[in-house]
Amino acid sequence: MIELSDVRKSYRMGKVRVDALRGVSLSIAHGDFVAIVGPSGSGKSTLMHIVGLLDTPDHGSYRLDGREVRGLSEDEMAAVRARRIGFVFQQFNLLPRVSARANVGLPLIYGGSDNAADPSALLEKVGLAARAGHAPNELSGGEQQRVAIARALVNSPSIVMADEPTGNLDSTSSAEIMRILRDLHAGGMTVILVTHDAEVARSADRVITFKDGMIVGDERHAGSSGAAGGADRRAGGTPARRRWSFRRQTAALSAMLGQAGRSLAANKTRTLLSMLGVLIGVAAVIAVMSIGRGAKIAVEERISSMGANLLILMPQRYRSGGVSLGAGAVSRLTVDDALAVEAEVDGVAHACPTVRGNAQVTFENRNWRTSVTGVAPSYEEIHSMTPAAGRFVSDADIASRSRVAVIGTTVASELFGDTDPIGKTIRINRIAFDVIGLLPDKGTNPFSDENDRIVVPISTAMRRLLGRDYIDMIEIQASSGKSLDYVQLASRELMKRRHPATKNNDDAFQVRSMVEIQDMITSTSRTMSVLLLGIGAISLLVGGIGIMNIMLVSVTERTREIGIRKAVGARRRDILAQFLVESVFVSVCGGMLGLALGIGASLAASRIAGWTVAVTSGTVLVAFAFSVAVGVVFGLWPARKASLLQPIEALRYE
Repeated sequence: MIELSDVRKSYRMGKVRVDALRGVSLSIAHGDFVAIVGPSGSGKSTLMHIVGLLDTPDHGSYRLDGREVRGLSEDEMAAVRARRIGFVFQQFNLLPRVSARANVGLPLIYGGSDNAADPSALLEKVGLAARAGHAPNELSGGEQQRVAIARALVNSPSIVMADEPTGNLDSTSSAEIMRILRDLHAGGMTVILVTHDAEVARSADRVITFKDGMIVGDERHAGSSGAAGGADRRAGGTPARRRWSFRRQTAALSAMLGQAGRSLAANKTRTLLSMLGVLIGVAAVIAVMSIGRGAKIAVEERISSMGANLLILMPQRYRSGGVSLGAGAVSRLTVDDALAVEAEVDGVAHACPTVRGNAQVTFENRNWRTSVTGVAPSYEEIHSMTPAAGRFVSDADIASRSRVAVIGTTVASELFGDTDPIGKTIRINRIAFDVIGLLPDKGTNPFSDENDRIVVPISTAMRRLLGRDYIDMIEIQASSGKSLDYVQLASRELMKRRHPATKNNDDAFQVRSMVEIQDMITSTSRTMSVLLLGIGAISLLVGGIGIMNIMLVSVTERTREIGIRKAVGARRRDILAQFLVESVFVSVCGGMLGLALGIGASLAASRIAGWTVAVTSGTVLVAFAFSVAVGVVFGLWPARKASLLQPIEALRYE
């Protein structure tokens, strides 16, 4: 079954070379019960590690069931360990945060055989059925060793290797462990026992004595039958192939998730701090995208509410510092200019002169600061401002400079509460005005409250309130979208003809369409969103570095655990998956908390500040995908570092 020929192994301890094995040759038959004895440092444990495929020789040949194992890859050797070999270690090597049942079932995750045993049944066989749910720190030394034996048997291996299984036990527990090993041998299993106790060695059929890395004695006890002691339980010279069923994959993933939760829960504060960066980053992404999208919707609604096919004609403003673009004073627009545009430019449906200003408005003992807009009657149709109650300003009001006002719902609420404002008298900058109408509800957005306004006749605004003989702008409604470009150009040319001082100044008047304004606001909003998304990305980067840090620390702390997993059959990709699962677990938990925080912040901004927000499924999916990507990208290096550890080096780590 096992054939070694001239096997040599040496180690470097600083500059000193230590020869652990010096040309060892031996063979072990199926069904043998072999005890390897010798003083500490004689090489017996090194030999067991090589035979158990936890280590590889520097020189020589090792054949298992006729196949040379030195040519096997690490994953192929892991497959052999998973289904052919069961290990019982002196230090027990149980996972500390899982139950006895979970420890026994650990090898099943990495390649359970077709006739694998039930972990609970094995615990009952070794007398620990009542202790199946206890963690190792709740078990005595003898109980822990029996759990280790049950774990070694769960895949029904053909070889059991026990390294000093009684070294840390009292005499009663030692006798119990040896009884179990003898029973296994009697059942046809090959048992290789490493010990320095001569009394323990006498339980074996064959005793091989080591000294200074060489075999100095090999004797078989009288009456032993050698290979006749049992039949081969796993014949064949090739490693058993793993059969991965959906059920087994699900069980493996469930075990990895459970281990991830236990490992991270053991260091709660460190885990929460690692989540913090991802949490902030995802929350920032959610909030920025939701508020940005909401702002875009609000702008579109506001532009739409301002009227279809709308153009704004206004004189060019002074530049900063008081230097104008043209010679002399800036030209002023007048009400006659608005009448001329409507009469002389083809394709114009309406041209409304407009002035704006701020004013203090009072009613009885209440007062409010709001904006006042002087308009012509066409303003009602351009902006769909048909009053919800009362009427709009008329041509007669303009001709007589009537002191009448149409107020928005916000002004009405602040001044009148639930009382009907129609017919009431208010004072605007101490001038009495009769309320003749209530404007329709236009909603609010992050930029302004469209309902916080008062509309008065333009003549009244200019002469009685603001003291002006010019207007701020002319709002032009084209008869169709196709005529916008022509109306825009023709209106500018008309103003240049009507204002000779601006004839040679192409920038004296500007005509803005709502499309241009919308594009400008959208561009600004996009720039701010990109800036804030950059802040979110930096937070995610910081969070990813935190995850990488915690996983690197975890790899160092759990090096021995990695060795245990590899000893029971875990391959590199199994270890890689285990630590990646933990990394993604941290980032996903942080991402979920970030989603909740981001959505909550968006809704709070909507409720408290009155901003329009839009939390979409796409936004949530993008943010969640970012959190998962952070876990994978930043967890890959620590996971790969863990997967590359050699089994024997990891087991020896202190």
